[in-house]
Amino acid sequence: MKKSDLPTKMCPVCQRPFTWRKKWEKNWENVRYCSKRCAGNKRSAQSS
Repeated sequence: MKKSDLPTKMCPVCQRPFTWRKKWEKNWENVRYCSKRCAGNKRSAQSS
């Protein structure tokens, strides 16, 4: 499968699209943030 064919989501913190990863295979519905850094900065996105 090509990377362009993988599903994508938008990160609510950095507003960038991120693509599906193998490690998120079983948990893709619950993945919200593109990285641990954005997950740690989620407060700044809520206050903006």
